[in-house]
This record gives sequence, structure tokens and C-alpha cells, in this order.
Amino acid sequence: MRARMADIARQAQVSEATVSRVINDRPGVSHETRQAVLTALDVLGYERPERLRKRSAGLVGLVVPELDNPIFPAFAQVIESTLAQQGYTPVLCTQSPGGVTEDEYVEMLLDRQVSGIVFVSGLSADTTADHARYQRLLDRPLPIVLVNGYAEGIEAPFVSCDERLAGDLAVTHLVALGHRRIGMISGPHRFIATQRKLAGYRQAMQRELKVADSAVDDFVSLTLFGVEGGEVAADRLLAMGVTGLVCGSDLMALGAIRAARRRGLSVPGDVSVIGFDDSPLIAFTDPPLTTLRQPVPAMAVAAVRSLMDEINGHGAPHSEYLFRPELVVRDSTAIAPARRTVPADTPAA
Repeated sequence: MRARMADIARQAQVSEATVSRVINDRPGVSHETRQAVLTALDVLGYERPERLRKRSAGLVGLVVPELDNPIFPAFAQVIESTLAQQGYTPVLCTQSPGGVTEDEYVEMLLDRQVSGIVFVSGLSADTTADHARYQRLLDRPLPIVLVNGYAEGIEAPFVSCDERLAGDLAVTHLVALGHRRIGMISGPHRFIATQRKLAGYRQAMQRELKVADSAVDDFVSLTLFGVEGGEVAADRLLAMGVTGLVCGSDLMALGAIRAARRRGLSVPGDVSVIGFDDSPLIAFTDPPLTTLRQPVPAMAVAAVRSLMDEINGHGAPHSEYLFRPELVVRDSTAIAPARRTVPADTPAA
């Protein structure tokens, strides 16, 4: 034991007496020194005494959509890390088509007696879904926080990226580059994210280009989220001669680039493309993608803090925290081409 204490003291750069006080959980040691000794125990492979092992404050459920879109693992990573710093053990529940549903995951989490649940882009984001499921959780009562899934009537904290502003910023950027025929592609209209981006896009098109409301609809193509959906939606708008595309996600933007190349068009020489999310690795695509960045770390920390306040009985405000997206300009946008051949029957913008 003496030799082990000497090793630990040397690793932590403290005296053996200090090591003894920490191991026996005695007072008189600063928090920093105590952590240094515990870290030395871990590094040297010694097992911590039972009384010094960190006990979890409880379990917290984290329900996210499929992990194919890299923005969801990005949220999960920061939320899990922040929960762990608060002493909670995260229970990650990832959905997939045909797999376990959100409601089934919630039942599993309730069986495990979680202290709360964080939902990322859950069913609350679908305006056609039954949102009473969340009220039933609140009535238990069980603290919940909803990230990017605002819905009227749910008395819980919401953390969202300002997607209306994102749509506006994307159009404004393209207009500054000289684009006049700007289209928008996104997922199904029933999702609040699509509705908000579309509202921002419409607002900017009317303000910057004086486009009539009815004409704006001609340049909107809604389909399934994902690369394939983006390719199909973009192809329809490219046939109309658009030179700029605002996309509902980075993955849809990659689909739009694929559609442009299939038509023999270059990005950004002939068509400029803007994504949304700034997912990990998106800066390394060909070309590197101009996009609207979600402030994932700040949003994730805000979500966890709100949940901790709810769990601890402090009552986080039951309102929506809106976070501003950041326009990240890379190489998929450029000055509008001087000329593009536009079909004669295409409505003027």
C-alpha cells in the first residue's frame, strides 16, 4: 500500500499524507487537489474506494431522430457530455424508419424511472402529430425539454434555432451576389422547421426582389428530407432556370449539387447552393458548402440547464429560447452568372 501511495503522490504531485486524506475522504484538501489525486488513481489503474466513486444523480432520456443526418449526433454528443457534467447518466434513444417509435422509447424510459427527457426534433415538430403525449408526461409530472420542436400549448421549455431568420439570411446573401431567380427546397410542409424557413424565404423574396406572393410559391419545392429528396426537389427548380437554391438541410444541399451536376451545371459557377445546419465534415465537401450554422453547443447547454432547473424545482420559463443561426460562407455560392437560358413559360421573378 505504501508503494502505491508513493506512486499516486508522485503522479498527482502531492504528498503521501494528502493522498491518504483523499483516499480516506477526510477534510482539509482543496477541490482541485482532491481531483488531482482521483485522476492519478484513474491514470495508474487503481480502483477508487467505494465511497469515492461518483454516483449518478439519476437517468435522463435523450430521444433523437435517425443518426444518418450528422447534425443529430452532434446534438447528442454535447447534450450527453453536459448531462454527465451535471452528474446525470444519459440514456440515448435513436429512431430509425420501421424501428422503435418515440412513444415506445418514452415507455421504456418511464420504466427506467428517468428524471427527465430531452427531445431533439421529436414529434412536437410535426404540426399534424398529437401533442397530447407531451402533456401526459408533464401531468405525471416529468420534466421535459424540446429542442427544435416548438408547438403551441405545451407548457415546457423549448430551445430552437431561428429558422425564419435562416431563410431570410440565405436569400439576402444570394441577392447580394446578384441572384434574382432563387428557389427553396425543404422537407414536408407539416414540419414547423419547414414552415419557418419558408416564412423567412418568402419575407426576403418580397422585400429584396419585390416578388409577388403567388410567384414565390412557384420557386418552392417541398419533398422528403435527405440527399435523395434534395436532388429531386432541386431538379424541378433547376429546370425553371434558378441560379440560387436555399436548402432545408445540408444533406438536401448535397442532393441539390448532385442534381446540378447531372444537368451539366457547375456549383457555384452556374448555380449557388446554401445548406442549413453546418453539420460536421460539411466544410470538406466538394465544393465546401455555404450554410447556416446552428449553434449546437449553446443550444445543447441551454436545453440541459433548462431541464436541470425543472428537475430541481426551480421552474425554467415555459417559453421558446431562439438562437440565431450564423451564415458561414464557403465555396458553394458565388456571383450570379451573367446569363442563363430560362424556359419561355417560366414565371418571371
